[in-house]
Amino acid sequence: MSEANSTPTATLPSMRVSYEAGSLDEGSLAGTWHEQLALWFEQAVHDPSIHEANAMVLATADADGLPSSRTVLCKGFDARGVVFFTNYTSAKSHDLKVTRFAAATFPWLAMQRQVNVRGTVEKVSQEETAEYWAERPRGSQLGAWASPQSRVVSGRSALESTLNGIERRFADAEKVPVPPHWGGWRIVPESVEFWQGRPDRLHDRLRFRNNDGAWVVERLAP
Repeated sequence: MSEANSTPTATLPSMRVSYEAGSLDEGSLAGTWHEQLALWFEQAVHDPSIHEANAMVLATADADGLPSSRTVLCKGFDARGVVFFTNYTSAKSHDLKVTRFAAATFPWLAMQRQVNVRGTVEKVSQEETAEYWAERPRGSQLGAWASPQSRVVSGRSALESTLNGIERRFADAEKVPVPPHWGGWRIVPESVEFWQGRPDRLHDRLRFRNNDGAWVVERLAP
């Protein structure tokens, strides 16, 4: 057997799963995208095979159209959109400030489901940011102050040294304030697609799409 054929990647063409966990039809769909997302999210939270049900893959693009993706944590959603928090000087925030668009995917693979959200973005209010900030562990708050997110650093020791300085700075503070460079973004959906795996790759794809202020539901071919 050649070295190439002995590698794990040699099995990739034959790797496949028959999706038979469920189905999705128009009659069972909730009346709004956020109600449907809440329903699926609740099921994902209580599925023991899914860890961090609020994890979502966030996709952005820079001014030249170069895409980037990373996993972030959803920290809220309602009729207005889907919210996550980050450093406003990070690479993702730079992208969002330039293009004002983003897409995010909740990959609930164990349930053979995913939800794809796409739309414009806006910063959440300072009040919303402060409310969420107050719920973060103190260590996470200090880390947000210490990290120059997405910038090149000389090494791990440089980050730890900065964190030590931040810890001393706020040692006597009962509450750590919100950094001026940190806050939330909201994806305001133009479309939200609910994807349910089905056998023979004939998956169910139902999309809520904003059509001049009125939401329509469409079935997409898999």
